[in-house]
Amino acid sequence: MGLNCFEVSEETNRHFDVLVLGAGAAGLMCAIEAGRRGRHVALLERAERPGKKILISGGGRCNFTNLHCRPENFLSENPHFAKSALARYTPADFLALVEKHHIPWHEKKLGQLFCDRASSDILEMLLTEATEGGVALFCGTGIVEVRRDDGFYLRAQSGEFRAPTLVVATGGLSIPKMGATGFGYEIARQFGIKIVEPRPALVPFVLASEDQQRLCDLSGVSAGVIASIGRQRFAEYLLITHRGFSGPAILQISSYWKHGEAVLLDMAPGKRLAALDSPTARRDLNTLRPHLRTLLPQRLADRMLELEPPPAWSNHALEVWEERWHHWRITPETTEGFAKAEVTAGGVDTAELSARTMESRVQGLFFIGEVVDVTGHLGGFNFQWAWASGAAAGRAV
Repeated sequence: MGLNCFEVSEETNRHFDVLVLGAGAAGLMCAIEAGRRGRHVALLERAERPGKKILISGGGRCNFTNLHCRPENFLSENPHFAKSALARYTPADFLALVEKHHIPWHEKKLGQLFCDRASSDILEMLLTEATEGGVALFCGTGIVEVRRDDGFYLRAQSGEFRAPTLVVATGGLSIPKMGATGFGYEIARQFGIKIVEPRPALVPFVLASEDQQRLCDLSGVSAGVIASIGRQRFAEYLLITHRGFSGPAILQISSYWKHGEAVLLDMAPGKRLAALDSPTARRDLNTLRPHLRTLLPQRLADRMLELEPPPAWSNHALEVWEERWHHWRITPETTEGFAKAEVTAGGVDTAELSARTMESRVQGLFFIGEVVDVTGHLGGFNFQWAWASGAAAGRAV
């Protein structure tokens, strides 16, 4: 049984204990935890229905957490900030909730947990829990004014809401076609709370036009690589697109990329590309090409030899050529931006928040989920941050 959306009428002028802005993953979890504690909670959602990002996540199967969740799977200006919330609401805690509702799930790879059926199972579970906690959900409720006097006053296009506590769970700027806005940042700035400049994360790269001409006719070709920037490295698949590079390895490293920076790619991790050691083996392209095709997708192998064949066939020349492809430097021109980004990096500065409760230095004002400067790796980590930060706030309000 799901949570019904109440309509906001002109007569709506309600007093609550807690107002939660945003009925996504973090907002729902916060409302559930607060409702369990007997708080009178209003969950306000600008869209016509809650949990839209939950529904599209994981290809419709919702990668709802990761068994191997650790603080190092998150990036933030303060790398220690997420530790407290993550330690107090773990993947095991969320999995217990999933199993309580008899939702079938499976581990896909690398600790990533998915629903067997559909993402809607997770959303329905959260709405059911919210119903049991007495949460009042108001959909289609765009807030036009936020004030603070002896509490918080929120005015929608029709109707008003008041409470001593306001929790902002409005998300980031990623996927604007799903309704993403910067409203949470606006609220933060209104109350003098600092923002770390938001940027697209877990996002495909766009290559410079010259590199596009050399590579992007191979759109759809993928290969296992190691992508790295400095000490950050991810061993996963790279996918060539019609404008650049995507795939898990690229999405992961993109969160650490800065404009103008090169990305280092090992195009054949742990493999010998120039294995022409036999004294009887001929040393020429006709020998190297079929060997390379056994290690890489054929079209990619052929293109690598077209772009940069060995300059000579001596042992030294082949070693230099080999190292070239194990340390291939590529400098993206840009990314596909917020339109294609899975999440937003940056956001409300964690220096302004309590790591234990998510309350800001403005008493009664909390920020949780993607709106905060905590961004997870690909693979269920951002959902776990939503659950953990939402639970932290919900237990504190």
